[in-house]
Amino acid sequence: MKIVIADYGMGNIKSIISALNYLGADNIVISADYETLKSADKIILPGVGSFRKAMIQIRENNLDKYLEEIAVKNNKPLIGICLGMQLLGTSSTEDGFTTGLGFVNAHCIKFDNTDLKVPHVGFNQLKTDIKSKLYDGLSDESDFYFTHSYKMVSEHEINQSYCHYGSDFIASFEYNNIVGVQFHPELSQKNGLRLLKNFIEKF
Repeated sequence: MKIVIADYGMGNIKSIISALNYLGADNIVISADYETLKSADKIILPGVGSFRKAMIQIRENNLDKYLEEIAVKNNKPLIGICLGMQLLGTSSTEDGFTTGLGFVNAHCIKFDNTDLKVPHVGFNQLKTDIKSKLYDGLSDESDFYFTHSYKMVSEHEINQSYCHYGSDFIASFEYNNIVGVQFHPELSQKNGLRLLKNFIEKF
């Protein structure tokens, strides 16, 4: 199986590769090349940093067009991790309003509860009472590692799981072949490894 990590210069790639290697994946490629992405069995969109800067990098590398054709039109399994999940939505207010890839109908806003420490950092439990291939074999209240200042919200049904930090926000979603996780599965110990295994084997 060939796993391609979409490369736009912003991502926690080393830790993702380490987790995939632990799971036995040995054909992992880092690339922004169209033909390489097209040949993948699974695509990972990583991300750490600014939404606006990430979208500039993505558009400069034509990754927005490549991923839309390969993942949206041709149904290649794609998972966005942390900022990568947020980029799959329609927009974010980080550093001013910026449009995203628009693969799912959801947008990102800053945590607005002034009593909370922002960014939201550390392990937190999910509410995963959904029919989910992603959480197969995991409990309904598994914990995962988060580090983010902006949260994804949506009024539309995209098979969400939630986390509570002041208020509920989308911790993950499954929309056909497109998956997003706000947390870092590669840093979430056995729960994160199981989730990555589920993505590789069940999508």
